[in-house]
Order: sequence, then C-alpha cells, then structure tokens
Amino acid sequence: MMRTEKRDFNKAAAKWDEEPRRVKLAGDVARAISEEVRLTPDMDVLDFGCGTGLLSLNLLPSVRSVTGVDSAQGMLSVLNSKIEALDLSNVRTMHIDIDKGDRLEGSYNLVTSSMTLHHVKDIKPLLDRFYRILVPAGYLCIADLDLDGGRFHEDSTGVFHNGFDRKELRQLLVDAGFEDVRDRTAASMTKQVAGGEKGEFTIFLVVGRKG
Repeated sequence: MMRTEKRDFNKAAAKWDEEPRRVKLAGDVARAISEEVRLTPDMDVLDFGCGTGLLSLNLLPSVRSVTGVDSAQGMLSVLNSKIEALDLSNVRTMHIDIDKGDRLEGSYNLVTSSMTLHHVKDIKPLLDRFYRILVPAGYLCIADLDLDGGRFHEDSTGVFHNGFDRKELRQLLVDAGFEDVRDRTAASMTKQVAGGEKGEFTIFLVVGRKG
C-alpha cells in the first residue's frame, strides 16, 4: 500500500491518551523492550515518533535520559506539558520531520520507535540513520503491526504499510548493519474495524544491535 497523503496528528493529540488501548500498548512495548535489552541508568534514549510520550515516560525510570522526536508539534506540546507538570529534567523533545529533510543527529545508547514505521514511506534511509546515531553496541527496538491486510486503520491516510512481515523487516535491519537481530510478539490489541466488527491484531518487537 502506498499513500501520498500525510495524516494530521496535531488534531488527534489532545485526546490521544484517552484511548486505553494506546496506554496499555505503550506499557506492553516498554516491558518487552526491558526484557530484550538491559536498560541501565547511564543510557540515553531516542524515541522516534514519540507522540505524547507514552512509551518515553514508561522507559524513563530505567535510563538516564529520553529524547522524544516527532513530526507533529501538537503531540510534542502534550508531552512538553507532561514534562513541565512532572518537573522532569531528563526528558526533552525535538520537532523533526524527515519527510521535509530534517535529520536525526546526536548519540544514543538506544533508539526506540513504536507504531510509527508504518507511517514512513522509505524505511531503509531511516534505518541507516538510526544506525549512525547509535553508539557502538547500542540497540534499536522497533514495535509495529504484523501484516494486517489493511484492517487496522479505518482511515488509511498517511499509512504506507499494512503492517510488516517480520522476516523482511529483520533483513532490512541486517542490511543496515545491525547484528543479533531478533523479533518477538510484544502485545496484542482488540479494536473495532470497518463494519463494526472487532479485530485482533498483534504488535511485534524487532531488536538489533550495532556492532
């Protein structure tokens, strides 16, 4: 599936956290990451497509810092409000839109991304950039949908991939230079789909280590 439109996540930001399944998913993904990667107090993390920071703030207690990156300023505004309310000094946000040529910079021990990759048209350049900003032996953790046949999104605006074949995604990480690449099921989700029926979806976690 290829789409040219880009979904406006700014409009959805204010009520994003009101959906319990999103909150639960962030907790499940954070748990899966912590079981696959040893999180330590000296780790700096970049959370790509951080949204309102649901995953970022789940990881924060186990690491030194988290940088939340997103292309939707509305999402970052919600996260910034949380940072201010919780008086967090080790969380920062960056407004970056790779579709407009913005580049990811910095140096991180762990790069995470949850439910964002299916909104990225060209995945290979992004994986290459993830590899570059990781320190040696740093980890990449990507959570996203298994192949869903297009059922997960009622509105497919901005959706470039109807989930992923895990084997194919693992190979893309290998091609980008990652080692010890593996995957596991991180979560499952039940949500209403077109026609009013309920659909069951699984979310995987694929992990790779920079050599």
